[in-house]
Amino acid sequence: MADSLDNTTDVPEQALDATTILVAGTASHAGKSTVAAGLCRRLADLGVDVAPFKAQNMSNEARAVVRPAAVRNVEPGASSAVPDPARDAEAPAFGEIGVSQYVQARAAGVRPTTDHNPVLLKPRGEGESQLVVDGVAVGHYAAGDYYAEHWEDARAAAEAAHARLAAAHDVVVAEGAGSIAEVNFHDRDLANVETARFADAAILLVADIERGGVFASILGTVELLPEDVRERVVGVAITKFRGDRSLLEPGIDEIEARTGVPVLAVLPYDDPGLPEEDSVSLPAVGERAVRGDDDGVPDAQSVTVAVPRLPRASNTADVDPLAAVPGVRVAFVPLDASLSDADGVVLTGTKNTADDLRAIREADLHQRLRAFEGPVVGLCGGYQLLGERLVAADVEGVADESTLRGIGLLPVETAFSQRKRVAPATWHVDGSGPLAGASGVVDGYEIHAGETRPVALARDEPVDAPREESTATPAAASIETPFSAADREPISLGAATGTVLGTYLHGLFENETARTAFVEAVFEHAGVSRPGASPSPATAGPDDPVEPPDPYARAAALVEQIPLDALCPDVER
Repeated sequence: MADSLDNTTDVPEQALDATTILVAGTASHAGKSTVAAGLCRRLADLGVDVAPFKAQNMSNEARAVVRPAAVRNVEPGASSAVPDPARDAEAPAFGEIGVSQYVQARAAGVRPTTDHNPVLLKPRGEGESQLVVDGVAVGHYAAGDYYAEHWEDARAAAEAAHARLAAAHDVVVAEGAGSIAEVNFHDRDLANVETARFADAAILLVADIERGGVFASILGTVELLPEDVRERVVGVAITKFRGDRSLLEPGIDEIEARTGVPVLAVLPYDDPGLPEEDSVSLPAVGERAVRGDDDGVPDAQSVTVAVPRLPRASNTADVDPLAAVPGVRVAFVPLDASLSDADGVVLTGTKNTADDLRAIREADLHQRLRAFEGPVVGLCGGYQLLGERLVAADVEGVADESTLRGIGLLPVETAFSQRKRVAPATWHVDGSGPLAGASGVVDGYEIHAGETRPVALARDEPVDAPREESTATPAAASIETPFSAADREPISLGAATGTVLGTYLHGLFENETARTAFVEAVFEHAGVSRPGASPSPATAGPDDPVEPPDPYARAAALVEQIPLDALCPDVER
């Protein structure tokens, strides 16, 4: 399997070499991401050189990955990427992609790069999104402005990225977005219609039966497609089915007769455990949802980590490793919820730190966090929120106010600028606070604007809260810096004091030393003995908690019944 970027440096002039499969949907959340990941792993297991692709994604769940040489130092007027001297002045080596394509690259066994998701839109509220092209943030735009002024450039970047992948691999598994049948959008549907055309793709149509009306959605979708795109549909996969498949046969026969498109598979309902693509999987603002409560551990022997549901939450998959620990419940809670039943708290990232800080203060969550005595961890935007101040917050879209008062649990402040740091990270941790006992190397990634620094005891800037609310203490007397890395100020990585810690390291809890330390701190605060390590499935008793199997293998097994000959008949396996 390919794991090199050497062959992705130029856009190939020859015809596309790879077979492209476009996994398109009749609607949003029909299971496209899971099916695409399953196909990537299944093909890779068969020895096929496969890579994922999504021309345009909309998600605040992002990962930092390598930018291929072809999109660095682009000269104005070059055809291989979107030229922008201001954007490319520093030729960043790393960029952002949506989490689904990161996961699919892992499933395929290839190194994730920005070619796998060349256009990313990160919603930030008020109908506006940050546009990320070839991994680098270009600016913030309303939808109308994006399609009027930037879509053509985005399309060029997507087509160039796909061409590089097609020249380097045997199969490209492309994921569509939403419904492929949005007729009001067919002239600018980059992830579906345009991808089908420039990639010469075979289309697998995915339809979700759980919501009802599956046959109507299949028929309507096929009939609404542009003729040239309709001809590319090679089959349908019905997803999320529970029950007796024979009951579907009359409907399947009717659909095949009306459309001429075969129903290739009826996939059972299953959740392989892959990270969610976007915040739609989160509870609505004001609602509560719990993860990890199906592990077989009695409630009396478990602990609850509260995750306040920020309106503009991002990278919430950071808490998934905690929910996978037996005995740990991760509860997404409304901002105005009590923390009385929480044993620990995690503040996730946010796409708009200033606006989410306002929401926290309006809900008085800052006061409840100050009174909370258990371990508290803030990740990325959560780190910024825990500090004393946000400086130059107008960069985040807050007009007429340059400084905002933070929650005040860490004696730090964050100064914003237009610069954004995107990079994988390997740091050393010498734990303190909620990570006491953690030691060694931790890996993850950074995606953030703003630099965090110790705050002085007194400052003169105006703030949006009374000065007497401040809990600031002299930074040198109280702050600890548990993370270190070469050529970096430790405070720019993270800080701790007492039971509170903040860090810019996304993926913190994927590291066993950090995860174990935090979980132990939560159990200790709760006064509950932590359940023993999970047995393997082979040795587990009927009441034992069991570690879940490999999610990539589960995804591959889920799509096993889809005949590959219908999707890529010319590929040797």
